[in-house]
Amino acid sequence: MLPVLKYDGVMIANNIEFARTMAKQAMGLMFRRSILPDYSMIFILKKPSEVNVHMLFVFFPIDVIFLNNEKKIMGFSGLKPWVGYKTMEDIKYVLEMKAGTIVKFNLSIGGQMEFDENLNR
Repeated sequence: MLPVLKYDGVMIANNIEFARTMAKQAMGLMFRRSILPDYSMIFILKKPSEVNVHMLFVFFPIDVIFLNNEKKIMGFSGLKPWVGYKTMEDIKYVLEMKAGTIVKFNLSIGGQMEFDENLNR
């Protein structure tokens, strides 16, 4: 079974890539030309901590969603290529998605995300 990403029970992405290692997390979406509308890169941190997201060598805008340990939305931001930067504290998961996802699915602080991080290993 392939992983899917849901927001309050509604599927918002079915093309999921997990970033579990430091190397994968450091690379993120750098050097890619684009991502599909149904794509999400999900960063899984070892423990909740301060997270810094930058857009160096990312050539397209993205939406970034920050989740706590319970996969609840703690914050989000639309970031622009090369110049975007966002910091948040006490974050366990970071989702990088196609720009416009936040508005398209009306994401809100406190909303519940669902995904099975044990799939697609």
